Amino acid sequence: MSLGQHLLELRKRLFLAAAGVLIGAVVGWLLSDYVWDALREPIYAIINAQHRNAQINYPDITSAFDLKLKIAFYVGLIVSSPVWLYQIFAFLVPGLTRKEKQYTFGFFFTAVPLFLAGCAAGWYVLPHVVALMTSFAPSEDSAFINAQNYFDFVLKLVVAIGVAFVLPVFIVLLNFAGVISAQSIIKSWRVAILVIVLFTAIATPAADVVSMFLLAIPMVVLYFAAYGIAYLHDRRVAKRTLAFEREMGL
Repeated sequence: MSLGQHLLELRKRLFLAAAGVLIGAVVGWLLSDYVWDALREPIYAIINAQHRNAQINYPDITSAFDLKLKIAFYVGLIVSSPVWLYQIFAFLVPGLTRKEKQYTFGFFFTAVPLFLAGCAAGWYVLPHVVALMTSFAPSEDSAFINAQNYFDFVLKLVVAIGVAFVLPVFIVLLNFAGVISAQSIIKSWRVAILVIVLFTAIATPAADVVSMFLLAIPMVVLYFAAYGIAYLHDRRVAKRTLAFEREMGL
């Protein structure tokens, strides 16, 4: 394909991806009230557990409308993810070799479930984080929480943990690409565990350490699982290299 044909193909893929997101955003608009009710549950838990007045407020006239648009957009982005992810792959795959296609699709079908599992884990610890952050205020004071800031906080927490769960897949991908070896992965296990614990401690500043370990344990397991896959891959590559050298008489 010429450069002009590539640009036309890119425009087509971008248009289809944008159409998918737009349709998903319409669905997100219809579901926004239900999503917002679910996001507000930790605030209701504060009222019941801490016996304090806690409520979400909208500082200006357009805040509620802006928030609903934001919720609709992110819900649409999630709902339409199969569409725009497919468009990305459909544009990139023709230019990849057969081996690169295997790595790419393997990464995709592994990373997506892990990302969703990480988001679910972030959602699970969210009430603990909200409860701790609001507990620093004196019990006789009311907690007035800005709606936009609260939504951004929830989004960053959930997405950050989702991305953290995908990092072991990047390690395997780098190993398959020959960038790092399994030996270097296992040599860094102490540093990796320390980084994981620090990350979970920052992401889940709960008063008890249960929430932190609930996130840290699966991340550590995923790290060692990545090492196991990398080890098997390196051993298979070493056997192929040795067989090739024998055939060549080296």
